[in-house]
Amino acid sequence: MPRPRLLVLASTFPARPGDGVPAFVRDLALQESLEFDTRVLVPRVPGAASDERDGDLHITRYPYFPKRWEDLADGAIIENLRAKPVRWLQVPGLFLAQLVALRRALREFRPDVLHVHWIIPQGVVALLGGRRVPQLVTTLGGDLYALNAAPLRALKARIVRRAGAVTVMNADMRDRVIALGAAPARVQVIPMGADLAPVPASAPAGADEVAAPVPGVATTRLMFVGRLVEKKGLSYLIEAVRRAPAGSLELEIVGDGPLRTALETAASGLPVVFIGQQGRTELFAAYRRADVVVFPSVASTSGDQDGLPVALLEAMRAGRAIIATDLPGLNEVVLDDATGLVVPDRDAAALLRAIQQLADDPDLRARLGAAAATHAEQFSIEAIGSRYRTLLHDVLGAAGRRSSD
Repeated sequence: MPRPRLLVLASTFPARPGDGVPAFVRDLALQESLEFDTRVLVPRVPGAASDERDGDLHITRYPYFPKRWEDLADGAIIENLRAKPVRWLQVPGLFLAQLVALRRALREFRPDVLHVHWIIPQGVVALLGGRRVPQLVTTLGGDLYALNAAPLRALKARIVRRAGAVTVMNADMRDRVIALGAAPARVQVIPMGADLAPVPASAPAGADEVAAPVPGVATTRLMFVGRLVEKKGLSYLIEAVRRAPAGSLELEIVGDGPLRTALETAASGLPVVFIGQQGRTELFAAYRRADVVVFPSVASTSGDQDGLPVALLEAMRAGRAIIATDLPGLNEVVLDDATGLVVPDRDAAALLRAIQQLADDPDLRARLGAAAATHAEQFSIEAIGSRYRTLLHDVLGAAGRRSSD
């Protein structure tokens, strides 16, 4: 029998494998293509082909603005708008172009089911142009936590109520989607999986590999990985490094974003290096260099916050000791004194205390890193992909039963 056809709608997608752009949509789509004929529909970004094959995926990228200025979808849309408000001029073009591209894909590809990543903008487009096709909607955090003006909240409510199923990254997000009116039975916590196969699973350096740190003399290597935007909380980590004894800490920052210049200014004169966005090979090498990986996430002034960063799962699988803030999603995976250390958000002093605790105790780093590596296995892209394939089949089956009633 022919396999069911799946159309994936998203706004963040690598131009090419390993280019440093978060690849969670691509990784999951490849897993979904094991049981579905899968086409991916995404906005055009610099350096990407307009139509290409990637394994079993057929990727189509649509233009939405004059190419010279087209950069709204090059990274996180919400943060791009906040960093450069003139980009709002691109928003109508993005919606209209995606709607046109969706309707063309519906005619030519005739999908049996849609996987819609982000309630806004993709959920809006799917509501307008693909409402007759069963839909699985995935919210990754920013679209749910932010964009809460009354008209947008009403629009989000309509989208999640009509969806065949909704997936979220943590229990708090599930509660919020249900509060919008989604049927509880249709809302599942299934985070994005991490491609953990290339991550060397090993415990962090133990006491026999690195001499026990001497306060004020030995150096502990910290790592941050993430987009340089407010919700990642990097400014608090930089402040913690500033307060530390001279020479005791080094911080390597992987990632790029609209706040880079401001953060580089804040880190001036400190043992902090910004290495920019990295491909997977370079990223995993950076994990290996680190003693401690820190995720100081915060709820931004817009309400946006992380759901569950894929980089967190990668760092855990690499066996690094983890420090994360006490936010939904993060604190469901990083369990205090079990798979890492959890600290209050927006608290540089508490962050520094946790860093110093790990710096002074290589055995604790080794224990937490080993536990983190084991705990991360349940979030592998293979395990998560299997759950999403099952859910897509369930959405298809439920739609079939409703149409036959």
